[in-house]
Amino acid sequence: MKRGRKPAIDAADITRAAVAVADAEGLAAVSMARVAQELGNSTMALYRHVKSKDELLALMADAAFDEPPPLPDGDWSVKLGFWAKGVLAGVRRRPWFLQIPPSGPPSGPKSLAWFDSALRALEDTPLSEGEKVGVVMGLMTFVHGEAWLGVGLRQGFEDDPARFSGQYGQRLREVVDPRRMPALAKVVAAGVFDADELFDAAETTEDFEFGLRLFLDGVAAHIARRS
Repeated sequence: MKRGRKPAIDAADITRAAVAVADAEGLAAVSMARVAQELGNSTMALYRHVKSKDELLALMADAAFDEPPPLPDGDWSVKLGFWAKGVLAGVRRRPWFLQIPPSGPPSGPKSLAWFDSALRALEDTPLSEGEKVGVVMGLMTFVHGEAWLGVGLRQGFEDDPARFSGQYGQRLREVVDPRRMPALAKVVAAGVFDADELFDAAETTEDFEFGLRLFLDGVAAHIARRS
């Protein structure tokens, strides 16, 4: 009895299958063998199109995001704020993206499209082209850091909600020595960590908005000096 012919595949098919595995089972489940199984092909067939798992991860990182949406009307800060929130939403939709270590500057088509979108937000500013790149890379670092922290805290809260209760403030009172950590001691004494539930999705969003505003205000101050 002859076996059926294996379906023809290319790098795009392999990437889509890998993303589907990561969406369903997490990044740890992604392997060349697992993706081959998803496609109904042999593992060796994948290596004809994707040379290694590292290359596959790079392709997945680029495919994790949709195309960037059109920038809204408004000045550069409105556009750049919109862009930052779009990146955050994309990372939250596929948190496994944060587990893929960056292997170089943006090079995939989706990554370059998002890079271009952010640079276009700064078109009408007096910044040099190099400064625009610096602003975008700094904002990207901020957004990825906020997303990484938010995803980690959410997972920690789901695993052990008690760690995020008002008991945290009490524990800090027991271990924070005002002579060695005076600034932290003032925060603890002010009751900042005494809330019944320290993790709140709405507050996490507010924290992001606050940090984003600080970043954009810093860029505005730099632009004012350049002007």
